[in-house]
Amino acid sequence: MTDDRSTNLMLISAQKAHKAFRELGMKTGVARSQGVKVMARAMENAFDEILEANTLDLEMSREMAVPDLILKWLKLTPERLEIAVDILKQIADSSDPIERITNAFYQLNPSRTYCQRMPLGVIALVYEAFPELGAITAGFCLKTGNSLILHGSGFSSHSNEVITNILKTALEDSDLPEGCVEILSSDRGTSIEELVTQDQYINLVIPYGRPSLISQVSQLATAPVLKSAMGNCYLYWSPSADLDLVRWVILDSHGSIPDPINAIEKVLISSSQTTSFLLRLFNSLKDKGFELRGDLALSTEFSEHLNPVMNDLEWSTPYLDKIIAFKVVDDLEEAITWINHYSSGHADCLVTESYKESRQFAKEIDSALIYINSSPRFSRNPKQGESVFLGISNQKGHRRGLIGLDTLTTTKQVVQG
Repeated sequence: MTDDRSTNLMLISAQKAHKAFRELGMKTGVARSQGVKVMARAMENAFDEILEANTLDLEMSREMAVPDLILKWLKLTPERLEIAVDILKQIADSSDPIERITNAFYQLNPSRTYCQRMPLGVIALVYEAFPELGAITAGFCLKTGNSLILHGSGFSSHSNEVITNILKTALEDSDLPEGCVEILSSDRGTSIEELVTQDQYINLVIPYGRPSLISQVSQLATAPVLKSAMGNCYLYWSPSADLDLVRWVILDSHGSIPDPINAIEKVLISSSQTTSFLLRLFNSLKDKGFELRGDLALSTEFSEHLNPVMNDLEWSTPYLDKIIAFKVVDDLEEAITWINHYSSGHADCLVTESYKESRQFAKEIDSALIYINSSPRFSRNPKQGESVFLGISNQKGHRRGLIGLDTLTTTKQVVQG
């Protein structure tokens, strides 16, 4: 049974967000960009207030024996807040994605036929323990003409509420409608199911967090879901590959702050790889604080370095921590088959000196992103180019891959006679 009060709060927020979306459609790109800039300035001036609320969340979470992984995701720092502000500024300064004109998929003569980018509508973000993600998503949504409903976890309720109130107060001085950013809190009785089944108001749900959350939202939602993926990325170490490059790719992939979206957690090794190279890699990773695991053959041969992988399920489960499991395969073809079966399917890697192997890997791996002799490390605001990203989707369809501004838009085809 659901609580009538929480249901009413949720419906009011959904209706306000839907009304705000209609009004956002009448605003110019300049007005939407200005709204994002206002939010960035407000966040920048409220670090102390946000960190104070975050400290309260951390204290409560420790008393509740919340897992260390969640505490790591929950703990805000000035650096994390500065990154969020930088992303908002970058979003504000990027070109307007809405009403961008492109050629239509087919032409109707003698009419003029074209496509233009349009907002999706109301977007709901269901997220756990990443307080700054609410502000970043608000920037993405306002820039693309969408309204946003935030549903954070109880772990970060104080941080989420403070951040959302800062954003909403800042937007009161902008030319954007009330209700374009709404918040629902699980600790006030609003369930995930109540939110994600409001498909008459909500046009897209984005779950962000552990695989259990993604699965829960996907199973409950009647509104469309954009699945985000994190962890369980594979690397195949070709016999021709340079050891130093392999080591750098693995270490660098774990450098994302705070969420290890593209961290390499499984490494497939050719059966012809030399023992000395393996030992050098194992020792180097252990020196960096990694826990190492291996299949039966490797964990038996290198028992001082590798703990055994417990079962097949572990090969398809993300660790979301500094843990790497190693497995021996005969060749590239076996590696490709294994990766396509066990990988999360959003980012997988190859290190090789063979052009032929690189082409085969790129063609046959069924993942959204392929990295060859390159670190898959994820950044929401990469140094090069003007693109910014919310995460990575591993589902098939037009929203597969990096979740950028265009991902939160759709197309309208216009035929003008």
